[in-house]
Amino acid sequence: MKVSKKEKWVKIIGITLLISLVLSIVYAFIMFMIAPAEIVDREPYQKVKTDYLLMLTQCFLGLVVMMLPTFISRKWSIVVPNTIVILYYVFLYCAIYLGEVRNFYYVIPYWDSILHTFSGAMLGALGFILVDLLNKDQKVKVDLSPFFISVFAFSFALAVGALWEVYEFSFDALLGLNMQKHTTEAGVALVGAEAVSDTMKDIILDALAALVVSILGFLANIKKTKDK
Repeated sequence: MKVSKKEKWVKIIGITLLISLVLSIVYAFIMFMIAPAEIVDREPYQKVKTDYLLMLTQCFLGLVVMMLPTFISRKWSIVVPNTIVILYYVFLYCAIYLGEVRNFYYVIPYWDSILHTFSGAMLGALGFILVDLLNKDQKVKVDLSPFFISVFAFSFALAVGALWEVYEFSFDALLGLNMQKHTTEAGVALVGAEAVSDTMKDIILDALAALVVSILGFLANIKKTKDK
């Protein structure tokens, strides 16, 4: 059976992501064991135990969620497009390995904003794909107008983005982590509007990116309807 170029890229990027996460888990565990619990005069980019616990948690969860496309395909016999899988793996690599392990969130300006814009657009596109898959399923009767398909795609992307923020808030509270960036790299706790600015910025970027994709998808569906 001939393997397409996209399928080859799925395997290459998937293996790269898997190896990166496994090695990062080993590294984070070792550093967690030897890192100090707290530093009084903490220098920028100097990590303590909670930092490596966050890294360990993110990498473990990364291993779990990277299996989602395969799980969905086998569980519900839904073929996830290779392009979406590639973008999904690239996002996980950039968010977890580069962002958390390689410290890009602090080293590269606007790294977090770039990723949230990317994820919002990707989730919006996934919303359109889900409706398209339902339309092709003979067992499900779905006949939505282009407007409601766009509303669903936008709402889907925003809902997943909000759930991600709930996840970050929950783990920050339970494990004393700093996923929502309520504390600076130097260990200074933010207060007031500054403490929630990162969360609100992320949700706004998710919404804007999803809105752009939803509008483009709406126009494309309108054109497709007129052509038919």
